Amino acid sequence: MEQITLPDHAWPTLKPGWVWLCGAGPGDPGLLTLHAVNALRQADVVIYDALVQEDILQWAPQAEHIYAGKRGGKPSAKQRDISLRLVDLARAGKRVLRLKGGDPFVFGRGGEEAQTLVQHGIPIRIIPGISAGIGGLAYAGIPVTHRDVNQSVTFVTGHDQSGQTPGSLDWASISKGSQVIVIYMGMKHIAQIAGHLLNAGRPASEPVAVVTTATTDDQTVLETTLGTIVDDIDKAQLEPPAIICVGQSVLMRHVLDWQGMSAGQPPRNLDPLGRGRPAESA
Repeated sequence: MEQITLPDHAWPTLKPGWVWLCGAGPGDPGLLTLHAVNALRQADVVIYDALVQEDILQWAPQAEHIYAGKRGGKPSAKQRDISLRLVDLARAGKRVLRLKGGDPFVFGRGGEEAQTLVQHGIPIRIIPGISAGIGGLAYAGIPVTHRDVNQSVTFVTGHDQSGQTPGSLDWASISKGSQVIVIYMGMKHIAQIAGHLLNAGRPASEPVAVVTTATTDDQTVLETTLGTIVDDIDKAQLEPPAIICVGQSVLMRHVLDWQGMSAGQPPRNLDPLGRGRPAESA
């Protein structure tokens, strides 16, 4: 990779014995923050998860790369073992970068790892990243908020520590209280989740988008409805990782699919909400 010099700035120094918990963004290496690049170029060890693209690791050729990814249904490192390994590396005087897909504090268990480090007296720094639930959907042409669509958005996870649909979630209240729902890690239990939302009164015709491997060259976007999502995912043979968006904002992709337009495809509908007028300026 071509060496790039960061502009003059008081860039923080990753010191021996420190652990930086850093978000790698939704996939595209170009969506890294400059603080993330600065960290990658200083680290002795990079411990990365399953959603970190290989191209991102090329920013740290001097570092040891340790895979610590967790994928549903596959042999994975235990969370406690990962956290304690960070402690051990820091105590060995290493400059440690814990690199997590998206943002480390958004369904990434970064908070748990940071808590363990602090409890063991390890100094930390937190570097936020672009979460797939916002950036991944934006890349697909779906804004999670739009003045003509929604004044609320709820982010939920599709499974809890046990791997099951979270029993603590009040799906009826979420369904009634949030115009747009963004679901992380929801593919495995999408039938159950869709059933919860339908039972709570969401219409079967409600637009839904499923975005897999967001922002990468392998990105796939399935536009469907709440009533047909299970069959459509099966027919499309989609595989995780995926972000699922439920709500009218999905329709904005008809006019905001910038990737399709860059490939020569015209917008499908300049007025996807049927308002009969263009969006007004602020």
